[in-house]
Amino acid sequence: MIFLAILLLIFAWSILGLARKMEMTRENRKVAEGNVAALEKEKGKLSSDISKLQTDEGVEESIREKFGLGKEGEGLIIVVEDKNVPKVKKESPKGFFSFLFFWQDWFK
Repeated sequence: MIFLAILLLIFAWSILGLARKMEMTRENRKVAEGNVAALEKEKGKLSSDISKLQTDEGVEESIREKFGLGKEGEGLIIVVEDKNVPKVKKESPKGFFSFLFFWQDWFK
């Protein structure tokens, strides 16, 4: 009887290990299906890009994006940030809060 009980415990332990492996397999399958969906989406995008590049307008657009070229007669606008931006001083609060802001500024 003890032998059968030990055999039953070994069998139950094996079944639990199999259940854990099945759960891991389900998780891996979900990850793989997600990867397949992402690759299908990328495949669709690449197919549309290929069909777009087979037209003259698509080739022109691609060259404009990659090299920043323009057609004859088009202008160019260059945006430059102003490095001399005037600093605006914050109005300091009055009363008790001014004391707190004093300490806050002191330890910056």
